[in-house]
Amino acid sequence: MATIKCRNITFSNIQAILFDKNGTLEDSEVYLRSLAQRAARLIDAQIPGIGEPLLMAFGVNGSTLDPAGIVSVASRRETEIAAAAYVAETGRGWFESLKIARQALDDAEKYIGTTPSPLFVGSLDALKYLYEGGLKLGILSAATTQEVRNFVANHQLSDYIQLEMGVDEGPSKPDPILFLQACQALGVEPSATLMVGDSVGDMQMARHAKAAGCICITWVDKSENVQGADVVINQLDEIQILERE
Repeated sequence: MATIKCRNITFSNIQAILFDKNGTLEDSEVYLRSLAQRAARLIDAQIPGIGEPLLMAFGVNGSTLDPAGIVSVASRRETEIAAAAYVAETGRGWFESLKIARQALDDAEKYIGTTPSPLFVGSLDALKYLYEGGLKLGILSAATTQEVRNFVANHQLSDYIQLEMGVDEGPSKPDPILFLQACQALGVEPSATLMVGDSVGDMQMARHAKAAGCICITWVDKSENVQGADVVINQLDEIQILERE
């Protein structure tokens, strides 16, 4: 166990840290914005006029992406359902709407390609430091498990990350069951595990699971994203090990 300090907050008896992926370790804004824009254009080509309101729902406004928007924080399944709801408003049946939304997102992903998004500066060093300090580290993301695995492989993080967990079927963030399942997989108690994320959903999930603490990292100045956090940081190296216990 370890004592962890972030700014003026200290967390004792910590065994593990779970990290969100998008917006926390991975600078995925360009990819997610491109995905949303391409999917909206594909749907708009079939249903003219739906593109702009769909982009707003996705969280895209011109060249900016809302870090609290659908494509930033929702699971793939939730994104499909949200897009399908806009399609269904045009009078199409639900199953047809869902098919259109799913196909557009699939085609958008293929069009954009598989070039990995970069790590935020300092992420690799921070993970290495915490792992070498004896902590168990995992990723708990709203992305699919395969996307998490690809992320770990692309950035060669497997030496430090002991859990690669995404959302495929069933609950998504902020359901605390995800945090509990992640802790069980790591062999640690929630009360000995910290959550590091960039959204309200990360904080709510961990708090309701009775985590040891909630650390919000804000690479962008969005004060509404930090609600529920015990402490807010701007760089991952602000997570410091004071001592091993």
